[in-house]
Amino acid sequence: MINTALRRSFDVYYRDAERTARMDKLNAQFVHSDDLVFDIGAHVGDRTASFRRLGAKVVALEPQPRVFRALRLLYAGDTSVVLRRAAVGAFCGTLDLHVNSRNPTVSTLSKDLQMAAKRSAEWQNQIWDTSVEVDVTTLDQLIADHGRPSFIKIDVEGYEAEALKGLTASVPALSFEFTTLQRKVALTCLDQLCELDQWKFNVSLGEDHALRFDDWITRPAMAQYIMSLPASANSGDVYARLV
Repeated sequence: MINTALRRSFDVYYRDAERTARMDKLNAQFVHSDDLVFDIGAHVGDRTASFRRLGAKVVALEPQPRVFRALRLLYAGDTSVVLRRAAVGAFCGTLDLHVNSRNPTVSTLSKDLQMAAKRSAEWQNQIWDTSVEVDVTTLDQLIADHGRPSFIKIDVEGYEAEALKGLTASVPALSFEFTTLQRKVALTCLDQLCELDQWKFNVSLGEDHALRFDDWITRPAMAQYIMSLPASANSGDVYARLV
């Protein structure tokens, strides 16, 4: 049986037809039929669904046991989706996942996120009330196991920089989530990518699912943009593509 928190996630991520159309339009700029895509932090699989509508093959990772069971119910019969109950980090192994039972979308491996939340009025109601040990793999290992993807989507609640530490081979394009609560994590991600290769960047805020800039921008310009955002912007996704 799906609990109340998961029902809320399904309502948010599956019942808004306009959001779905925006998401597909955005993803279509990076994903095409028969492409391989990694969905890191799949949650209830709305991005996986979008990638599949575009004809891509998907490797979807979600570490939360309860959420993963829901994901498996949705996609277990789809031979073009590989499901793995695991997180992504800098090294393979195991780590404690801190679970927010009332709001599983912000369950995290990051203790820094939890500390930052305690200092933020907007996050005061977020409580990580339990933890579970989860398997951790790396993006490099996923590439070794499944092949080089055309696109990687990373949404791991403050652990994005650790996830990118495990990537040493460039891919054509990727996205990572950021929050105004932890802007320095986003800046670290930008630096890590630029150490790896040459990229241009764009951004989508909140649930807009639309790129903000007509012309893709440099790392310094993206960093300046992120630092200039008001706290109320809350979150978004930075998109990176190889130059």
